[in-house]
Amino acid sequence: MLLFLLFLLVIFGAAGLWVHLKGLEHVLVHQRWVFVCLFLLPLSVVFDLYSYVRAWIVFQLHSAPKKHDDRVRNIQKQVRAWKEDGSRTQMCTARPGWLTMSLRVGKYKQTMRNISINLIDILDVDVKRQVVRVEPLATMGQITAALVPLGWTLPVLPELDDLTVGGLICGVGVETSSHHYGLFQQCCQAFELVLADGSLVRCTKDENPDLFYSVPWSHGTLGFLVAAEIKIVHAANFVRVEYKPCHTAAEVNKVFAEEVLKKGENDFVEGLMYNENQAVVMTANLTNQAEPGKVNSIGLYYKPWFFKHAESFLQTGPGVEYIPLRHYYHRHTRSIFWELQDIIPFGNNPLFRLLCGWMVPPKISLLKLTQGETIRQLYEKHHVIQDMLIPLDKLAEGLAVFHKELKLYPLWMCPLLLPTQPGMVHPPGDEDRMYVDIGAYGEPKTLDFSAGDTTRRLEEYVRSVDGFQMLYADCYMTREEFRQMFDHTLYDKLRVDLGCEKAFPEVYDKICKKNRH
Repeated sequence: MLLFLLFLLVIFGAAGLWVHLKGLEHVLVHQRWVFVCLFLLPLSVVFDLYSYVRAWIVFQLHSAPKKHDDRVRNIQKQVRAWKEDGSRTQMCTARPGWLTMSLRVGKYKQTMRNISINLIDILDVDVKRQVVRVEPLATMGQITAALVPLGWTLPVLPELDDLTVGGLICGVGVETSSHHYGLFQQCCQAFELVLADGSLVRCTKDENPDLFYSVPWSHGTLGFLVAAEIKIVHAANFVRVEYKPCHTAAEVNKVFAEEVLKKGENDFVEGLMYNENQAVVMTANLTNQAEPGKVNSIGLYYKPWFFKHAESFLQTGPGVEYIPLRHYYHRHTRSIFWELQDIIPFGNNPLFRLLCGWMVPPKISLLKLTQGETIRQLYEKHHVIQDMLIPLDKLAEGLAVFHKELKLYPLWMCPLLLPTQPGMVHPPGDEDRMYVDIGAYGEPKTLDFSAGDTTRRLEEYVRSVDGFQMLYADCYMTREEFRQMFDHTLYDKLRVDLGCEKAFPEVYDKICKKNRH
């Protein structure tokens, strides 16, 4: 028995040494698919089913508007109670950090006064005014499920199902129609907020305009968003997608810019960069008719992941197909762009898609909740999730910088029109300007990658070309550098006028890396 125990000790000791040499973090992350497949995928299905059924019932019964006013009054009551208690700490929402779409969880929630905001419904679809009124925690998946069957849609509908209206307004949202309509918040016509004194205020371009233009990018630091009115446009049955493969860096830049700048053409424009020289540029237009044999319901669970499907046109040449509208809107959802391939390496295998594809994707919130400290640190050291907005005429230069710093592919390219409106984000000068979002998601292949140093170099480049960083991502800028990138003139004035300094932190104090983990 003693010899047997010694034998086990040697075996486990050798295994422990192997894990030590290989790295426990590496082993845990690369076997994470077992936990995800056995537990998180089924849980995600149950969560989605519950959310869909609940939202459908509430929308059909029109019960949300009746409860909305009571819920808003409850928020006002909580804010006034904070004032009566002496306003000792600043406020934030009580929504758990793991429920957000950001990779990180804010530390500030542990020390601030948490205000409960349970506003998750669609309140009204007004086809005469062509607006939909929604609560801040309504999601993109929820909104398309309600609007598309009615023949309506949003002008800018950011990709992932779980993105919320509040996050897209107070943060930012972009999609392949943004070269026509701008960012998500620029499609909004009114905001309703509970301010630091507990009052309820409505703002539009004509009513309280300073507040209206300051809410975007403010990250909940001017008040609590409780409702928004968003423009809606007519939907169509299909999107006609044209795939244009490019095989040199110069061709990528030329084709992408030409398609973005075509007047009156291309409802949607998108590019996927697969290496330093090759990309597929996709243009798309709404249509009610499809050519026989060319319909591709890419959103079906057994279909290939969209970014892999698009990549195939590099070998087969240009092509055209018709994708059902809602499938197009959420084409990257099943693979979480291409992030899921790092979690489930065989996720795009035809057999896995056939047997388990109907459960994909796992909820990002559940992935965050269950990742643990070891995996969190590994992601922080070896993983990048960044979206940088740079002028379209700097695209070639920007792609070269991303290649030098990250060597990470695919890269997402999404054009957007940035108007000269007041607020934190606008182009320099007095003219609207076309920008492009370069999205980098995954594990960089550069040998000298360092999360902090590399991101700071990217941030420095983006500032140098009058660009902007999406703030859901890790931000390593100093406060001074942050204020150089984002115009705080109107924001600072409103913070004073509305009494926000004691009530809410500044944007920088919520999004900087040191205040997230």
